[in-house]
Amino acid sequence: MSELTDRQLLKELRLRLEERKKYDTEMKELSKDFQTVTKKLKESEALKSHFISNISNEIVNPFTSILGLSKAILSVEKNDWKKVVSMVALIHSEAFNLDFQLKNIFVAAKIEAGEIAPNITKVNIRSVAQSVIDAFNIISRKMGIDIDLQFNVEYGFGKNFYFKTDSEKIKLVLSNLINNALKYSYKDSKVTVKIWVDDDILNIAVQDSGTGISEKNQKIIFERFKRLDSGINSINRGHGLGLSITKALLDVLGGHIDIESKKGEGSTFTVNLPEAKNIIEGFSGDGNDVFFDDDDEIF
Repeated sequence: MSELTDRQLLKELRLRLEERKKYDTEMKELSKDFQTVTKKLKESEALKSHFISNISNEIVNPFTSILGLSKAILSVEKNDWKKVVSMVALIHSEAFNLDFQLKNIFVAAKIEAGEIAPNITKVNIRSVAQSVIDAFNIISRKMGIDIDLQFNVEYGFGKNFYFKTDSEKIKLVLSNLINNALKYSYKDSKVTVKIWVDDDILNIAVQDSGTGISEKNQKIIFERFKRLDSGINSINRGHGLGLSITKALLDVLGGHIDIESKKGEGSTFTVNLPEAKNIIEGFSGDGNDVFFDDDDEIF
């Protein structure tokens, strides 16, 4: 009887040792997971602090310039209008940049809150592309950079080609890509915007011959708030918001973006966007005005 009891005790001891080992393993895994979460939280806080700091500069600096230039205009003599024209051009440039950055910030907030959704209409793609390019004309001319639109769609309604998608999101996607191309292009160069359609897929390529992006940075360039290699020729020297928003907007629309680039040889960003299935029965011209029939429902 004593021998049987010893066996039972040994068996119980083995079971408890096994449970203890299992418990220790689980504790090690939990500790490892906790360390990983803590590290990610610290990185997130650091990135957000960096983001807020840079966003503050993006907003405060244009406002300061606009206020200063406006004050200077008020003190210009009536017969010296050349100075006024020059300062007005600078005000327009600063105001345009501020408006552009605020649009990205507001969209980023909606994305983070999960409140971004497509608003589908029949969009005049040529008109949208041209309106975005026209908006950047003053900046591109100042930099000596020509923006060349190559619209290679042979079918459509006259010169217009309508595609079922979200005009405002397409405008912001194209604006971010053109802004990025201009920012990292060399003076007196060219940015090319190519648009074509393959099997109901809208393709938009924005090509520059600027500083280019390293293979390492190409892997992280679309990450939210990610700042790439520091240095005078680094891409995304600011808060790194535009390209991450571009990727997020394309995800909402079911699209995709690729990059081809070499350091010192420029970059090409190519967007592939499928035509939307659901649509409000309306038309969008340059992305600002949408015209509906009387019986249409506006969401």
